[in-house]
Amino acid sequence: MTDLPLAANPAKSRTPRMPALVMASAIWLSLMIWVMLAAQLLMPWDFEATDLLGRMKPPFPLAGYDPAHPLGTDQLGRDLLSRLLVATQTSIALALLGTVLGAVLGTAAGFLAAHRGGWVDEAISALIDFQAAMPWFIVAMAVLAFLGNAMWVFLLLMGLYGWERYARITRGLVLTAREQGYARAVHALGAPPRWIYARHILPNILGPLIVQVTINFPETILFETSLSFIGLGIRPPLTSLGQLLGDGRDYMINAWWLAVMPGGVIFLSTLAMSMLGDHLRNRLDPSLED
Repeated sequence: MTDLPLAANPAKSRTPRMPALVMASAIWLSLMIWVMLAAQLLMPWDFEATDLLGRMKPPFPLAGYDPAHPLGTDQLGRDLLSRLLVATQTSIALALLGTVLGAVLGTAAGFLAAHRGGWVDEAISALIDFQAAMPWFIVAMAVLAFLGNAMWVFLLLMGLYGWERYARITRGLVLTAREQGYARAVHALGAPPRWIYARHILPNILGPLIVQVTINFPETILFETSLSFIGLGIRPPLTSLGQLLGDGRDYMINAWWLAVMPGGVIFLSTLAMSMLGDHLRNRLDPSLED
């Protein structure tokens, strides 16, 4: 009697491979994180050093490019590669800090609303609705025009952008999780609410919150670059991708690279995070499984 062939491991056969575009997105985002951490070590020139005799040099491989400035120079002769590295560092760091601040604030508000209930829940729900209905970009423009573009004001506005989404998601998930068996069992054993929330409920609702972070992060980048583009965000001597884009728009005819390169970094970064977010949503959301 012949032996039957061994069945393939079902866990291995059902393990999906990461799509090539998602892998490329992860590599690009890893590169952006590396630039955020080590821009000063990577830039070949001082990003503020000017050279009026070498202004608006074209990038490689255009005719007339300077090997010392592979991405060309701007209207003041500053090395565009160095400025692009520092601008990426600033924009990614601000977007990351703003996203984390909004996630922490919104998640804490959602837990508070679900735990307290009553007038606290109604007040937080009203704030959520108010924030969702408010054109936050217009509000940010008014606040920056009135208070000035101090870094703490700018960062606070970025942190408040989108917090209501985390609060709404967290509140609904916590209310649902409290009625499930594992939460009731831990509560019956005498565990305090803080322990139940931190050790049992939060790990179970972390998947949707992570997905929301990947959605909110590219929107925060666009929020920062839009404000900097119109001159209400980062200002000299600091620089950001939005500021580079705004400075380069006046030279699109004779020095297109001044706007195209920072615009390309913005486009690729937001696209990469959006694609990675879609992939994580498909992996972490059980309702999307076949």
